[in-house]
Amino acid sequence: MGLLSRWLTRRNAAPEDSASEAAKDIVGRVVGLCPSLRLARNCEARLLPAVQQATAYLGRLVAEVPPAREASAATWAGDPYIHAFFATPDEVAAVFSHSRELRAFFHDRPDADEVFAVLGMAIDERHIFGVAQHGDATHTDIAQTTVSFSDHQVRVCGESEAALRHEIVLRIVDQLVLEGLGKIEAETRRHDALERERALLKTRLTILERQGAGVRALLGSEASSNFAEVARLQAQIEENDRALAELGLKTEALERHLDVMCAVLTSPDAYFYVLKSTFRLDRMNVVVEPGDTRPAHEIDLRIARLPASPDAMRVFSTVRVRCGDLTPAPDVVAQAQRLLI
Repeated sequence: MGLLSRWLTRRNAAPEDSASEAAKDIVGRVVGLCPSLRLARNCEARLLPAVQQATAYLGRLVAEVPPAREASAATWAGDPYIHAFFATPDEVAAVFSHSRELRAFFHDRPDADEVFAVLGMAIDERHIFGVAQHGDATHTDIAQTTVSFSDHQVRVCGESEAALRHEIVLRIVDQLVLEGLGKIEAETRRHDALERERALLKTRLTILERQGAGVRALLGSEASSNFAEVARLQAQIEENDRALAELGLKTEALERHLDVMCAVLTSPDAYFYVLKSTFRLDRMNVVVEPGDTRPAHEIDLRIARLPASPDAMRVFSTVRVRCGDLTPAPDVVAQAQRLLI
């Protein structure tokens, strides 16, 4: 039985028991992504409250996401969101038809008529000079702001809206774990680099001390320069020792790594958050300012800050896609044969 199936079969359980079991499942998912954590003391018990805090935060964010919109060529003209996201009705089918995840979903479920998915996009606001109609007069070189959407991606899907929202939480938890793994890897690299540096410094110091104990010390040759170099190396070794002490012993690494993972999971808002932005757009995706009487629709966008990409902000919307609206998959064999002829 899969993770989602276990969640769905707990509907009749007490809410507290169901939530606790769900959190334990996610703890197992976290440890599965970083198996070495199992060796840390009380791994699952220490991860559980961190996972509960992360999923509570993510659950609130997902609950605020508007219901899925039907995405199709037929809804392009009437749904202001679908109209804003896609330049033409044909583009709607093209974007979803090129999603490997959607095709895999329908391939694995031949009886499914529709799928719920997350549509992610890049958003671009541009300030331009355009043409505007005011009454009977046409004015040129009018300052305008346009909004466009590009790089449409569809990679997360579910058989129902509830399943999709649950999958979103799991995917973000996975990304938080990757954030934690990145921090652990950086600490490990830093520890190894300090140990190598310390070995080199000690070797250099030993050589200088031996030089000072030989004939050169008796004759006074380079004594002052050697003394200064020894003092400098000793200071570097002390600084290196302090840095290593801050990182802790290697034997304690697993405990620290678990602490790092727990710290990331208990601060999910530092790595993932959602902003809301409202635009009043006309049919050409030009922003209509307050007081302007041109026909326009207000759209409320959800913009997510992606983990591991500090500057990456992506607009997302949950959508419902019908299998019948997808274009047929290309016949790769037939295309190859045409190229060979």
